Amino acid sequence: MKIEQLYTGCLAQGAYYIESEGEVAIIDPLRETQQYVDKAKANNAKIKYILETHFHADFVSGHVDLANKTGATIVFGPGASTEYDIHSAIDGEELKLGKLTIKVLHTPGHTLESVTYLLRDENGKDHAIFSGDTLFLGDVGRPDLAIKSDLTKEDLAGMLYDSLRTKIMPLADDVIVYPAHGAGSACGKNLSKDTVGILGEQKQTNYALRANMTKEEFVKEVLDGIAPPPQYFAKNAMMNKMGYDAFDTILKTGDTPLTPEEFEALANHESALVLDVRSQSDYVKGHIPNSIFIGLNGQFAPWVGALITDLKQPIVLVVPEGKSAEAVTRLSRVGYDHTLGYLKGGIDAWKAAGKDFDTLESISAEEFVSRAKASDVNILDVRKDGEYQSMHLEQAQHLSLDYINEKMNEVSKDKTYYIHCAGGYRSVIAASILKARGFSHLVDIAGGFAAIKKTDLPTTDFVCPSTL
Repeated sequence: MKIEQLYTGCLAQGAYYIESEGEVAIIDPLRETQQYVDKAKANNAKIKYILETHFHADFVSGHVDLANKTGATIVFGPGASTEYDIHSAIDGEELKLGKLTIKVLHTPGHTLESVTYLLRDENGKDHAIFSGDTLFLGDVGRPDLAIKSDLTKEDLAGMLYDSLRTKIMPLADDVIVYPAHGAGSACGKNLSKDTVGILGEQKQTNYALRANMTKEEFVKEVLDGIAPPPQYFAKNAMMNKMGYDAFDTILKTGDTPLTPEEFEALANHESALVLDVRSQSDYVKGHIPNSIFIGLNGQFAPWVGALITDLKQPIVLVVPEGKSAEAVTRLSRVGYDHTLGYLKGGIDAWKAAGKDFDTLESISAEEFVSRAKASDVNILDVRKDGEYQSMHLEQAQHLSLDYINEKMNEVSKDKTYYIHCAGGYRSVIAASILKARGFSHLVDIAGGFAAIKKTDLPTTDFVCPSTL
C-alpha cells in the first residue's frame, strides 16, 4: 500500500495518490494532471479511479482531463449530476483497489453529495479516511455553499452534524485523517496548519466533535463567524459540474511570449487585463499603467479569484523570468482560462520600447511615523476584518481588500492615502486596484502592520483573534 499526499500551499489543498498491486486512485486532483500520470507510469501502475469528495468550489479539479487521458472512472457521491460520464456511488459502496478496499461514506453537510472515503488495508482494517471538506483538522467544512430555495445553511449544518456523528466519529481513534484542506483555505474558519492527523486526537480537540454537543449547539457554533464566500466559489463549482477546456490547450495559449507591441495591442483591442505577478518590490519600482498587481509569491490564486470577478476576463501577464507557465497554471486552478500571453523580456523590454510606465511610492514604517507626526494623514488598513478588529492604528480607516471592489465609494480620489496590510503584499494589491480606478495619491507602507506596531504610533488594545 502506498499513500502520498500532494499538497499545494497556494490553495491549501491536498490531493492524494493511493496505489496497491499496480492500481491507483487519485483523490481530488488539481487542474494540471500530467503529474499524476507520470507518477503512476514511474511506478508501472494504472490509474483506475478518480475519487471526488465533492464538487469543489475553491478550485477547478483535474478530474475531467485526467479521465480523458487515462480512461479512469470518475467517482462522485450520491446524487451528483454532471455533464460528463461519472459513477455516482451509493452510501456504503465498496471499491476495490489492488488488495485495498475503499468504502464510500455519504457525509452530506458541506455539500449534498459530499463523501468521505474510508480506506481499508488488505486485512480489512480501517486505515484512513479521506474526508474532503467534511472534516478538517481543527474544524469542519462550511455549510453555506450549497444553499438552495428549499435548503438553508442551518439545514446543511444539521446534516453535517449527523454525518460526523453517524459516519465518522464511530470509527476507531487510530484512523488517520487526510483532509482536503489546511490553514489558509476559505472552506473553513479554524483550520490547523497540520495536513495529516489522527481521528482520536480530533475527537478530543476539534470543537465540532464534542461528545456531548447538541445539534442546536453545533449549528450555532459552526455558522458563527463565517465570512461570505469568495465570488469565484460558485463559478468554480459550476465548472466542476459542467466540465471545461483541456488544460494543455489553456497552457499552450497562455504561455505565449508577446512583444511590447503585441502585448499593448491585446490589452487595448481585446480589453485584456494586465496582471503583474512579480514581487511587490518590483511592481513598486516600475509597472505598466493601469496594471493590477497580484504576486505569485503570496496567496496568488485565491486573491485572483476574490478580486477578478469575471472568469472569462482576457488576461495578459507581466511575469518574472521563467514563471509564465506557472502563472498560467495557477490561474487555471481557479478557473481563469483566458490568458492570452505574457510580456517577453518583462518590464525592461517595455521600457526599451519607449512605452509609458508608472511607479508607486513606498516608504518605511519609520518614514510613515515621521509624516504622521508632522501632519494629519489618511491611513487605509486593508487587512481582513478579524485582523483589524484584533489590533489597528487608532486613526486608520478600514477597507478590507476582500471587499475593495464593492466598497470603493468609501474612499476619495481627492485624498492622499497611506496604505498598509500585515506585511506588505496586500497593500500593493490594493494600491494597484485603486490606481487603476483613478486614485493617484497613494503611498504604500512597506512591511505593513508588522513594522508599524514596532513604532510608537498609538494602536488599539490587542484582542486575541480567537475571541472575535
